[in-house]
Amino acid sequence: MSLVQELIAHKRNGNILSLKDIQSLVSGISDHSISDAQVGALAMAIYFQGMNTDESAQLTLAMRDSGETISWKDYQLNGPVIDKHSTGGVGDLVSLMLGPMLAACGAYVPMISGRGLGHTGGTLDKLESIAGYNVIPDRQSFQSIVKDVGVAIIGQTQSLAPADKRLYAIRDVTATVDSIPLITASILSKKLAAGLDALVMDVKTGNGAFMRRTQDAQALAKSIVSVSKAAGCPCSAIISDMNQPLIASAGNALEISWALEYLQGQHKGSRADQLTFALATQLLVQCGLYSSAEQAHAALSLSIDSGKAAERFAKMVHALGGPSDLFEKPERYLKTANVVKPVIAQQSGFVTGIDSREIGLCVVALGGGRSIPDAPINHSVGISQCPELGQYIEAGDVLMSVHAQSEDDWSNAAQRAQSAVTVSSSAETMKVQPLVQQIVS
Repeated sequence: MSLVQELIAHKRNGNILSLKDIQSLVSGISDHSISDAQVGALAMAIYFQGMNTDESAQLTLAMRDSGETISWKDYQLNGPVIDKHSTGGVGDLVSLMLGPMLAACGAYVPMISGRGLGHTGGTLDKLESIAGYNVIPDRQSFQSIVKDVGVAIIGQTQSLAPADKRLYAIRDVTATVDSIPLITASILSKKLAAGLDALVMDVKTGNGAFMRRTQDAQALAKSIVSVSKAAGCPCSAIISDMNQPLIASAGNALEISWALEYLQGQHKGSRADQLTFALATQLLVQCGLYSSAEQAHAALSLSIDSGKAAERFAKMVHALGGPSDLFEKPERYLKTANVVKPVIAQQSGFVTGIDSREIGLCVVALGGGRSIPDAPINHSVGISQCPELGQYIEAGDVLMSVHAQSEDDWSNAAQRAQSAVTVSSSAETMKVQPLVQQIVS
């Protein structure tokens, strides 16, 4: 085995890592024989030099095989095992709705999600807003819940892709989050370890996405689809717009509240509704449960209108240690911030720009995200009533609301959030990007 520093230098200098090199490095990441500093240096070398398709696939599979993999053979499921993953955005809570909707349509969804990275929120952080919700059950409990309920959204256990768990945390604090090979390996090592029959990706682009440029989002989508297929898991990707928050709220408990409303039939026609249906429809057809997009769309609509998707979400929450009456009494289980006050618009006009990344960073600064791994989160803080692009606002109207721990926190966030919204007298030159920009398969 070469010295770790020699392998780091090899990649830093733009050379290709062999399968043996990659397996050695992943083994060292897993057993901590490679230091945090060396892992960070390796991540930075990959960030700048990239990886070819073979390297990326080998890294993905080595990380998948760094721990246990899940088999569903003994559970006699009567439907496909499928999942969705997003590269992350602001107000992106699609997983919370999509998982139970797919389950209500006959699929099984073992969704292994992550925490927030940088300015984007994490599905696990949102779910931990719910009192008692256990994001890391043992594997047998996880699989039993998936079989009985149809969906379980959890985090990585120590035994599942442990190399990724450590690398994921170090990437977050070393400015190496938006590396295509590292994102590909991180996402797929967990997803492939879950024993999936099909996967759909939501790759975001725009000012609130890690892949701000469309060409970067396209490159990531193609990387994930090709590596997933090479590993035997059918995969497609949707490239979606993140030039404004997906919903009017950003913050953990606030997004859970929005998801509960959605599952009870509210927010139809919203951007989040459109994206949820686009991703779920793609996946239901891809896995063979429905033969056409029209059939899949109708089944998904029925899952909401009949209350079956809400029922699946409620059962999942209770099975994972949360309350049994979350829908009936959300205020009992979701904390609210100490200070909730509106930010007032200073001028009349059309909203012609929203810096989604800055909105996300406001939430982090309020305590709703992390600047170091495993830091505690205040689940109650965030932004709500955020406007949409093209919306007309009068001076003196509420521009948005800030949910903060203290008056000082509110004041700082209010100034920052207000500067993230551009209001102009005319919207003629503004171009709102389509929500679904491209499908990669």
